[in-house]
Amino acid sequence: MLRVLMFLVPLALSVYAFIDCISTKDEDVRHIPKPLWAILVLLFPLVGSVSWIIAGKRRSPAAEGWSGVRSGAGRSRQWVAPDDNPEFLKSLGEEKTGETDRGEDRDGKTGEDRDPDEGPKGG
Repeated sequence: MLRVLMFLVPLALSVYAFIDCISTKDEDVRHIPKPLWAILVLLFPLVGSVSWIIAGKRRSPAAEGWSGVRSGAGRSRQWVAPDDNPEFLKSLGEEKTGETDRGEDRDGKTGEDRDPDEGPKGG
């Protein structure tokens, strides 16, 4: 089993590094051009893969996009929880006013469709 792992771990690392290298945008590649990084990873699987992972790609901090803080001036748009997102809350308000404009209740019944004994909300 250990012999298999000694073969599979470097192979998996090489495959990961190669796919990561060819799928990285050109402006995020550091030090040498992307085609040379790909050749380095293919010709020297262990050394090339580790080199690519450590020095080849410009990486951002892990939690940069998930801080839950709204975007400010000069920063990229970041994830915001739905109950804190003004656009989402506004869309809910628009949906609610759209239903009342048609004269429908929650069941989708208009005043003419409702049973007279049901009451105003269909209850």
